[in-house]
Amino acid sequence: MALLETAQVGSDWLKMEDGSYRSRDTAIIASGSGKLKTGTVLALVTATGKYVPAAATGADGSQTAVAVLFTSVDATSADQRAVIVSRHALVSHNGLTYGSTINDATKRAAANGQLKAVGIIVREGA
Repeated sequence: MALLETAQVGSDWLKMEDGSYRSRDTAIIASGSGKLKTGTVLALVTATGKYVPAAATGADGSQTAVAVLFTSVDATSADQRAVIVSRHALVSHNGLTYGSTINDATKRAAANGQLKAVGIIVREGA
């Protein structure tokens, strides 16, 4: 599978993705998530099937990083459809935004490890 180089997309955090944009999906960002910018690390809430900014703890799926927001959205007061990167990608840690409870290097490393489990490799300095 060929990887596509992506220049100046998503604050330049997305460095490579799978060919034919297979790395991307459409998703619903849950109402109440606020204004999210491209590069926000997301989790999937199991009960609703909607995405929220990943959290450091939880028991509803929000504690597991599984995707990165490709398009900025305002989900302050309503669900919003968005494009996400959910697999087979190389991203730079520069430009990624984590949920407010992922607030130190240890928690960011844990979230990055969760992204790696779904095929999204986070590189320092990339």
